[in-house]
Amino acid sequence: MNAFTIKDLENLSGIKAHTIRIWEQRYSFLNPQRTDTNIRYYSSDELKTILNIALLNKYGYKISHINRMSPDEMGEKILSLNQAQAHQEKVINDLIHHMIDLEMERFAEVLDGYIATKGIEKTMPQIIFPFMERIGILWLSNHINPAQEHLVTNIVRQKMIVAIDKMQPILQLNKTFLLFLPEGEYHELGLLYMHYLLKSRGAIVWYIGANVPIKDVEYVARLKKPHFLYSHLTSVANNFNFDKFLAQLHSRLPDFKVLVSGHLTQGYKKSIPANVGFKRSLTEVMDYVTTI
Repeated sequence: MNAFTIKDLENLSGIKAHTIRIWEQRYSFLNPQRTDTNIRYYSSDELKTILNIALLNKYGYKISHINRMSPDEMGEKILSLNQAQAHQEKVINDLIHHMIDLEMERFAEVLDGYIATKGIEKTMPQIIFPFMERIGILWLSNHINPAQEHLVTNIVRQKMIVAIDKMQPILQLNKTFLLFLPEGEYHELGLLYMHYLLKSRGAIVWYIGANVPIKDVEYVARLKKPHFLYSHLTSVANNFNFDKFLAQLHSRLPDFKVLVSGHLTQGYKKSIPANVGFKRSLTEVMDYVTTI
């Protein structure tokens, strides 16, 4: 059985733990169990409940009103929310539910439905990246099994690969890109998304993949001579040395323009090698793609 702390509920729902405790005292929709050391823990069903309550409360329903709803009524009210942001949050909540319950077929159905409506380019920033950020909280706190993350990540990865393969660009961008992840980085979704964006705009992309030694990147770069190299760092291994990685990009690939994005770039305060450029957010990456 999955068990979640009140901090998990706070992180996933955006509702402060103090508020959740007050709701427990006043209303009946949460009934946490306690460990032998008297620490609250919550079931999968209660996590789903708090996500639904947080969504309804955010979009205008009072808690006292929500407390009188049956689960079916709550579901109907959520379906009736017509704000675009509310719909996105509902989809993310549904993906979390299906991941926790290992309902991979239903996970894929929800994802396919959104892709069919919005396309993969909007699905990634609106749904997948927020979803991955939220389940990352559970993964870091050891409250989901890594296998659950691997299952859903591979479903998304398959959708991205299919979308890239089917892409028929209208534009013709006369630029070439070599995409790679360094040793110790296995999370490909950000890099695959960049592959899709670049191909959709007519760029030629050579995709090496994850966990690639820098000497192999250099080998391909020397042969293919791309206009740009690009890497996106999501969740590198604990022994990954970012300073060393940047130094290698400069020493081994001084004649190439290298773009790096991801969370490690956001708080980096040291000087950056002359041939390396940081894109510190998804918005920066997308804006840059439209200008090259």
